[in-house]
Amino acid sequence: MTHVFVYGTLKRGQPNHEVMLDCTNGLAVFRGRGRTVEPYPLVIAGEHNIPYLLNLPGRGHCVAGEIYAVDDKMLQFLDEFEDCPDMYQRTLVRIEVLEGEDRCSVPEEMLAANKIVQCFLYSTATYSAEWVHLPYHDNYDSQGNHGLRYNPRENR
Repeated sequence: MTHVFVYGTLKRGQPNHEVMLDCTNGLAVFRGRGRTVEPYPLVIAGEHNIPYLLNLPGRGHCVAGEIYAVDDKMLQFLDEFEDCPDMYQRTLVRIEVLEGEDRCSVPEEMLAANKIVQCFLYSTATYSAEWVHLPYHDNYDSQGNHGLRYNPRENR
């Protein structure tokens, strides 16, 4: 199993979360909430208001999200779903496991050594120059007060 950190539309309660639950895509097991150890710019951009984590470590905010353990089939599905490596690339980053209501579901091995775990996340190094100047978010919600409603794939 591989750890994957999701910060956008794949989180629980977000428009694309159902793909994480569909066993025909592979296995994804929720392991807890977390946030990036290093800051990154998380922007909402493009004509469909998609959340993008720009691969510019050290800028922006520590980004909140969810940690999943996924099997190889789900990892391959997510690569295709995220149009990796064309739109997004899979990047290995350090994630801080957060305390809270979900902490009891985090395996002991993830809680050792400062509660930091290595996870893959999908970031982008290919983007319009103006995206760097968009507002940076620390936690994505498709219905958030940013007013930028995500346009689901089925409506495009």
